[in-house]
Amino acid sequence: MKPVLTTAEMEAVDEEGRRQVGLETLVARAGFSVARAAVACLGGMYGRRVAVVAGKGHNGDDGRVAAALLARRGARVTVFPAADVPDEIPGCDLVVDAAFGTRFHGDYRAPRPPPEAVVLAVDIPSGVVADTGSATPGAVRADVTVTFGALKPGLLLGQGPELAGAVIVEPIGLEVGTPAQHLVEDDDLAWIPRRDPQGNKWDNAVYVVAGSPGMFGAAALAARGAIRAGAGMVRLGSPGIEPGTVPVVEAVARPVPEVDWAGAVLDELGRCQALVVGPGLGRTAEAARGILEVVARAEVPIVIDADGLFALGAVAEASAVLRRRRAPTVLTPHDGEYARLVGASPGEDRLAATRVLARDLGAFVLLKGPATVVAAPSGEALIVTAGSSRLSTAGTGDVLSGVLGALLARGLAPLQAAGLAAHVHGRAAAIGLGEGLGASDLPRLVASVLSAGGMGPGSRR
Repeated sequence: MKPVLTTAEMEAVDEEGRRQVGLETLVARAGFSVARAAVACLGGMYGRRVAVVAGKGHNGDDGRVAAALLARRGARVTVFPAADVPDEIPGCDLVVDAAFGTRFHGDYRAPRPPPEAVVLAVDIPSGVVADTGSATPGAVRADVTVTFGALKPGLLLGQGPELAGAVIVEPIGLEVGTPAQHLVEDDDLAWIPRRDPQGNKWDNAVYVVAGSPGMFGAAALAARGAIRAGAGMVRLGSPGIEPGTVPVVEAVARPVPEVDWAGAVLDELGRCQALVVGPGLGRTAEAARGILEVVARAEVPIVIDADGLFALGAVAEASAVLRRRRAPTVLTPHDGEYARLVGASPGEDRLAATRVLARDLGAFVLLKGPATVVAAPSGEALIVTAGSSRLSTAGTGDVLSGVLGALLARGLAPLQAAGLAAHVHGRAAAIGLGEGLGASDLPRLVASVLSAGGMGPGSRR
């Protein structure tokens, strides 16, 4: 998992770097990295026209060093002070944005580059907030961003990815330490524990409590998600639905009464390693009673989604139930469900919002969105950027809850299970149909991603 540094963490890393090697050396390394990226952008420098917009701070220093290096390679370079740059940059082949760095706040309206020019941002596009990805209306839109030390949240969240373009991370000799957040990548799938060659179906069993009369689909999607993510056994209980009604051949349907159903689920939970509860259960008082009793008494890791989140109520009520649990709990809200729990939307700082909810609940929180954020009660967080608008269709969240339940049953720690489930979910959508992708398409695609994810005898534990 790739480290991601907040502004405060980056300042500490910078300070240590200055102490170790000196500011002048760091600026020289950063400027060289920018110049190297500029050459790569244009395929050469001799005779090229380059405009550098340089601020007063160290970001501007990086740009000025790059300008000098590019001039030595034969480029015709003009350096514009950020405070005195024209509204439209004269004709050039490359614009280097070194106006503001990660400490940016306030407002900024970038000069308009020539239509044919490549725009290269230094550390982060000027006008983008490094911790959130929110941006001013006039923020720089870069084709390439060279960032130093590690990724920043603002390059992954909000408008950041759209404005940053392709991102190059240049270490420049900085030791990033152990930041509180990381980016999930394809290589991390190797952390999923392999199946025991001597094991059996009950080693990775998941109980899915989902569905209700008229809501069969959610139950089927969650169960199929769990099956395709490697659950050896899936028990499916749908209150008030005759066993076998939900068409999932591989799941073992269990009889669950329409009322007072929690006891029936708890009695059969002993052989399962994880529980998924909520999709399609409905929002009746009876459903809420059953959900709360199961959550309070179950002794296995639980994924709570959809109607399960509704049953928890507001943060204070939910916390009172969740903090009594001894096994981990993972909540998977989208923005609307988050707002119902908290009383307000996540806002621009999704990383902070997810952390606060996880802390207040004493549970793990997976906040779904274009970039998904997962947080532990301790504050440790993962960012997942594999998702896309292809997942903006009914039922995809039910599949995700099943996938997450399976990864918990396979032995992954809750934070890693949630981050990898979201990543696999997003990657599955990416290899599916570009148009018309449905939630029912995802489970098989999930299996394809996992099958290609490097798991097997060499998998890490």
